Amino acid sequence: MRPRTPPWATDQGVAHFEHDHYLKMWALTQPKIEADFLFLDEAQDTNPVLEQVFHAQRDHAQLVMVGDSAQAIYGWRGARDVMTAFDDATALTLTRSFRFGPLLAEQANRWLELAEAPIRLTGSETMPTQVGDIDTPDAVLCRTNIGAMAEVMRLLAEGRRVALARGGHTLAALALAARDLKEGRRTSHPELVLFASWGEVQDYVAYDPAGGDLQPFVDLVDTHGPEGILAAVDGLTDEEHADVTVSTAHKAKGREWSTVKIGDDFPPPKDTDQLDAQGKPVPEPITDTDARLAYVAVTRARHRLDLGGLSWINAHPVG
Repeated sequence: MRPRTPPWATDQGVAHFEHDHYLKMWALTQPKIEADFLFLDEAQDTNPVLEQVFHAQRDHAQLVMVGDSAQAIYGWRGARDVMTAFDDATALTLTRSFRFGPLLAEQANRWLELAEAPIRLTGSETMPTQVGDIDTPDAVLCRTNIGAMAEVMRLLAEGRRVALARGGHTLAALALAARDLKEGRRTSHPELVLFASWGEVQDYVAYDPAGGDLQPFVDLVDTHGPEGILAAVDGLTDEEHADVTVSTAHKAKGREWSTVKIGDDFPPPKDTDQLDAQGKPVPEPITDTDARLAYVAVTRARHRLDLGGLSWINAHPVG
């Protein structure tokens, strides 16, 4: 196996320099964008730096924002729904989808209701979309990077040509972090930075209820080893030549595929100690964050959707 440079390292190994850094440097120059109209897409997930630059243009340009507040899924990164900040703006709503048909719109509306969104969607009659099982989907959408890693390994084991949205550097970084821990070194990877050894990670997923998200990753490392995962990353295919694309729902936002299956790492809400009228445990409420992410995931399909890991919604009380 050839030596690997972690994806966050520079050629000199001193510090990483990412898109956010030069965006901030540009914003500090107080740029004036010479235009009559400025369009801000995906406005519901605007970072504060871009928001500042955009607002600064309003004295000389007409500002137009396009977005869907129900798809605001990057709040954990500090993103804001800037459409709510323009009190003097005119809001125009587009609720008919030209991507999918009425059956998929029904699925989307279940999550919009749970997210307490003010809109409901109508599907296009000219774009019929079915909801049901898919053996060979064009895309599999997962909740987490670790879930995507597990899906990639499973599909590769089946002999499929697999692409990973935005490449395999995220999975490689996780595998390198696991290798460091197994070899007695600490890691700076945010998923594993709190652990001093691989044994601590194993104990965490075995005995701490909060370790459920890491369980698939631990299983993969214990089964295949970090080098096996790195070899799998090397075996990824570009999307143009792949049989199936694996992506997280976050990275899939704004994209679409003909057939989509939802990955297995979307857990149902846990049961509470309360019982309903039939004596069954009452599940915890679905969080606004989870509902928005599910809404984004199910609306990526054009012709067929397999609910997969979100199928539990069919038995969940809505409303």
